[in-house]
Amino acid sequence: MSSIKRYMKFVKPYKWQIIITILIGIVKFSIPLITPALLGYVIDDVIGANALSKDEQLRKLFMLMGLMFFIFVVVRPPVEYYRQYYAQWTASKILFDIRDKMFGHIQKLSFKYYSNAKGGEIISRVINDVEETKNFVITGLMNVWLDLVTILIAVGIMLAMDVELTLISLLLLPLYGFSIKYFFGKLRGLTRERSQALAEVQGYLHERVQGMAVIKSFAIEDHEQKQFNRENGNFLKKALTHTSWNAKSFAAVNTITDVAPLIVILFAGYQVISGNLTLGTMVAFYGYIDLLYAPLRRLMNSSTTLTQSLASMDRVFEFLDVPYDIEDRPNANECKDVQGTIKFENVSFSYGEDENLALKNINLEVKRGETVALVGMSGGGKSSLVSLIPRFYDVTEGRILLDGIDIRDVKVRSLRDNIGMVMQDSILFSDSVRANILLGKPEATDKEVYEAAKAANAHDFILGLPSGYETKVGERGVKLSGGQKQRVSIARVFLKNPPILVLDEATSALDLESEHLIQEALEKLSEDRTTFIIAHRLSTITHADKIVLIEHGEITESGTHQELMDRQGSYYDLFKIQQLDS
Repeated sequence: MSSIKRYMKFVKPYKWQIIITILIGIVKFSIPLITPALLGYVIDDVIGANALSKDEQLRKLFMLMGLMFFIFVVVRPPVEYYRQYYAQWTASKILFDIRDKMFGHIQKLSFKYYSNAKGGEIISRVINDVEETKNFVITGLMNVWLDLVTILIAVGIMLAMDVELTLISLLLLPLYGFSIKYFFGKLRGLTRERSQALAEVQGYLHERVQGMAVIKSFAIEDHEQKQFNRENGNFLKKALTHTSWNAKSFAAVNTITDVAPLIVILFAGYQVISGNLTLGTMVAFYGYIDLLYAPLRRLMNSSTTLTQSLASMDRVFEFLDVPYDIEDRPNANECKDVQGTIKFENVSFSYGEDENLALKNINLEVKRGETVALVGMSGGGKSSLVSLIPRFYDVTEGRILLDGIDIRDVKVRSLRDNIGMVMQDSILFSDSVRANILLGKPEATDKEVYEAAKAANAHDFILGLPSGYETKVGERGVKLSGGQKQRVSIARVFLKNPPILVLDEATSALDLESEHLIQEALEKLSEDRTTFIIAHRLSTITHADKIVLIEHGEITESGTHQELMDRQGSYYDLFKIQQLDS
């Protein structure tokens, strides 16, 4: 299905608003068509009417001009206002619906997609490209039709005045149509290339703004300036290529629209001199020539605008066509009455078809209420394993069962409703502390928020912030320390109160005093809940019901802390090394 057909699905709910806008526009554009006829009448039948006395001529002139002033001063302004208002209102509503659809799509895309995509490029499509399509609504669905109606009315009046002169006026019209098709056919591809180059600049800039601390800490400003100039230079090259072709288009088409009136003046002047045409008719006809070719020039501008809109439209739907890696099965059920028993059966997992397995033949059962700690060297597969539980990714082989049911047989949203996660990298939104905690349970009361913060050992430091719970934390929580951000993240999980917990280095950013207090809170929270803990500091997980050592994507040891210490294997060695380091 073409981009235009797909776009029209967003337009369809507003078809009546568009029709009303066009009808109002026809009235607006028809009013100026009176002027040339009026000018011709004044020249031939008022000024040139020798049979009328001067007083009669002035009376006719004042009556005519009084009527015209009424039309242009009283009638036309509200017509113009409502045409502009309804056109912008309709276009803005359509863009709202498209962006709403795109944001829903963004939230459904998997972690796999985001691991390969640039945030800046996504933002560029949602903001810049969608905004460009606004011209398709205003220009393509409204103004183009108004210009065509204006041309038809003008041609009809001209035919009534003089058929031969009208045909002379339209002599270059086929050449105009050919020029539009030739020049603007290539412009769509050039516009897409320019838009992609701009999106790449925006993506690069977005990453560097987020990583400014790295740039400054390594003092690589000059290097980054060169890198940015390279990206910006690529956009400049594409933009100038687009501009060059666009300028050629305008030069060729404007030449045609400029020459056509000259041909009319030549022929009409000859007719007046020959006595076959009145001077008033010639002047009026020239006025209609201008009203005929002004819409044609606007149509040329519209061609450029529409070409850009269509290119942006292609990019919008190209993004909307990105497939989902994680989807509900047709017969998926709601995840209800979760007990929390989780079983991995022969699970293997790879991040991509061409990549090595991150997990190999994992078999693990965690019963309801148990706390299992996943330990091992970085890159061993611990985070990969817990990311499979809420279906951030799907298993490559095997299956994961929740209370005996394959997690792919339940709806993703309902599955994640029953899982609380504190990730290694605490992400906070640039909102208030309260709003960030409420993400765990948006409908929670203030009392519940405070209790969750107290449980996470966050309440005291929050009260010490400039505006307490209403303090804005900045982008990604930049105004808070690492430990404070982590405690706010933990408070969210306390508020959500789920039956399954995943704590991925949940205490890694805390000082020793805070870590001790949080550890007690987490142990209390873990009671009667299935809990997965990823920890590098082994002293924090000795209380776990089961400790699982993962090396190179495989489970190599499993048991309680004491059992693994007695076995004196890899876990024993790791624990002893950490004890010596401490």
